[in-house]
Amino acid sequence: MIEIRSVKNNKQLRQFVQFYYDLYRGNEYAVPYLYSDEMATLRSDKNPSFECCESAYFLAYREGKVVGRVAAIINYRANKRWDCNQVRFGWFDFIDDIEVSTALLKAVENWGRERGMTEIAGPLGFIDTDREGMLIEGFDQLSTMYINYNYPYYQQHMERMSGFNKDNDYVELKVKVPEKVPDKFAKITELVRSRYGLRVHKFTRHELIKEGYGKQVFDLLNATYKDLYGFSQLSERQIDKLINDYIKIADLNLVTAIMDGDRMVGFGITFPSFSRALQKTRDGRVFPFGWWHLLKILKWHKTPIVDLLLIGVLPEYRNKGANALIFDDLIRWFQRYGFEWAETGPQMETNEGVLSQWQYLDAIQHRRHRCYRKIL
Repeated sequence: MIEIRSVKNNKQLRQFVQFYYDLYRGNEYAVPYLYSDEMATLRSDKNPSFECCESAYFLAYREGKVVGRVAAIINYRANKRWDCNQVRFGWFDFIDDIEVSTALLKAVENWGRERGMTEIAGPLGFIDTDREGMLIEGFDQLSTMYINYNYPYYQQHMERMSGFNKDNDYVELKVKVPEKVPDKFAKITELVRSRYGLRVHKFTRHELIKEGYGKQVFDLLNATYKDLYGFSQLSERQIDKLINDYIKIADLNLVTAIMDGDRMVGFGITFPSFSRALQKTRDGRVFPFGWWHLLKILKWHKTPIVDLLLIGVLPEYRNKGANALIFDDLIRWFQRYGFEWAETGPQMETNEGVLSQWQYLDAIQHRRHRCYRKIL
């Protein structure tokens, strides 16, 4: 018999986080998420997303042992933006038992109904920079710290449950770093510079943190991502956290801005891949020895893979070739650092404008994630 218990204290929250590491220990493709990041994201006193979100966490037990987990989340800002009453499910992991997965989602549905929600969707996080979607293709591909990895049986469970249907698919691509910048990018870059006066700018840490350019990056993200699936605008506090989590530690050679005069119109943020380093940690913990593996990646780029974390260009500049400027600059830095492959983040399968930019590179789609939706 399955028992569902609500997480009420930090001890239970630690069990909630720990379950993922236990379920995927030894899997050669899964990547342990940073334990401290997981705990901070799920705590209302640590995560600024709780200014617009409400959540509950549930654990499934059988004979006193944890066999599954799920988070129930309501993002009221996103619901207002998309004119819906939606409860999200995320952090959804379970053993291969349909009784367990069904009981967990029923707990989310009931919690949502009690708060007036009329639909359930997921896997989704609090905001768009959290992990989204259930892996349905690419189980034999090394994952990243920014996306969900799960066993193939997850999809089979979703398809057996009544009422759940595909709501959105994301695809990800693996891109070969070329030995030289493709001629197409080089030609567009020269044209853009001469015709429109756009230019590449490489930030200093002082500019990003003290002069407000870091905030401008995420203001631009708000503008460029506003129509994407489930997106909710980032607040000042959320932006401050993203600056602290990413901008403060980024290798600024791997961050590119496109400027039109003094106005930022596009950006690209990339990081060396931490996937193999995280697999060497003890369940995503930095101490006692995990920090060394992460430091080798952060400081010395001891990895053949670079993650394309965030890329955004204002709509009115996309047809002017601003994207080509970003790639022209980043490819040159990827070559200098010896990266062999770039991993894109999730991109909506319907976003033809974004997907078309990879046609000039040696790119293959190697993963797909799916969000499901059900009317309550």
